[in-house]
Amino acid sequence: MRGNILMINNRGFFFVILFLLIGFYSRLIAQVEIKTLRVFANDDEKNPPVLVYTEGQGDILNIEFDVKSDGEPSLQIIFKFCDKEWYPYDNIFLKNFGHDVVHPNELFYTPTEITVKEADYSYSGSFPNQRSTVEFPFSGKWKFYITDGFDESKVFAEGKFIVLHDPLDISADIKKETLEGSVYFPTDLGKIYNITANLILPEGMPVFDVSSMEVIENFKLDYPYIVDKGNNNDRLHQYYYDGNRGFSFTTKEVRPGNEYRQVNLRDHKKFIAPNVNAQFEGLETSRFFVEGKKDLNGGSKLVEGPYGTYLNVSFRVRVPDEIRKKVFLVGSFTKWQVLPEFEMDNNNGLFSKTVQLKRGVYDYQYITGEIEDGLVKNIDWYVLEGNTWATSINYFVFIWYKDTDKGGYDRIIGYKKIVSK
Repeated sequence: MRGNILMINNRGFFFVILFLLIGFYSRLIAQVEIKTLRVFANDDEKNPPVLVYTEGQGDILNIEFDVKSDGEPSLQIIFKFCDKEWYPYDNIFLKNFGHDVVHPNELFYTPTEITVKEADYSYSGSFPNQRSTVEFPFSGKWKFYITDGFDESKVFAEGKFIVLHDPLDISADIKKETLEGSVYFPTDLGKIYNITANLILPEGMPVFDVSSMEVIENFKLDYPYIVDKGNNNDRLHQYYYDGNRGFSFTTKEVRPGNEYRQVNLRDHKKFIAPNVNAQFEGLETSRFFVEGKKDLNGGSKLVEGPYGTYLNVSFRVRVPDEIRKKVFLVGSFTKWQVLPEFEMDNNNGLFSKTVQLKRGVYDYQYITGEIEDGLVKNIDWYVLEGNTWATSINYFVFIWYKDTDKGGYDRIIGYKKIVSK
């Protein structure tokens, strides 16, 4: 009888402990927050995450973020190869098994300084590295997911990057032109770049599998300029095949824009936590006829250590009366994604938005658009910022190919980086 009672008590004790552990674990997971996620190449915060490998050697992917958590987090990073629309492949031959996960015991965190109340841990990692088996064997678009270390369905954040293995060296040039066939007001909106890429396909590669050209500006991975050989052949997009092995793609829809605005929060004596204005001098206005100062090409620079605190930063801009669309804030702190949650509040033409940012320097700008089906559409990058050929921009030009290997996938075979101005 005593044995049965003891067995029941032990079993009850076991279930109580198990229940407490599950409750604690669930509570811990629910409170994990990833903050200030940044993705760049080769230890340079101004380098967009475009990795080029030649004979297996090449660039390094940098991933950095802070974590708000009650205890040291148990996270993992999962890498997935994607098609050219950024959708991960559900193809066993493209899963990259055994080389696609940074496990919890391979992520090493640094506790933040006691002065940093808004985050508890920082992480900085470079891939590939000697501590993990991560590899990026396919040329194209990749995504990574920061998830719970025991349940990959709990995704806390994600990022994007591009990988190229032994790309063909295409010829690409950029020319200043003024768009014809339409009347633009102000006339500066008619200023564009003609970007043309030429490719000679090597012997042995089927010519009909060349598919498109894609041009990406700085860190704006989600807003490319595309010339598809099947759908585009108009005054803004041209495709030409010489009947042998030569291809040419041209886009004439690339406006230079302006240098990005910049918020510099590094001076802890000038910007005192926790509530500050983005611009110490006061309100911002349209910069359409104002040439911007040198920027970080869409990047950011952060303050680490005891002054790496977080501030509630108020962005305020007064726009011209003729602007009727919604105004949004976009920048390196949004990964250059125009998001509905960054719509600015309108108070009789004075638009404002408060964002929590870690001390540092960030490129940003104001855009107009409309929210449809939960997405921001009809985006205008120029009406509040201007459009001038004096702007210096990095353009990444890619040639896409429909590779029939491994069940078929989108592969980048040609690449060139060009700089305007």
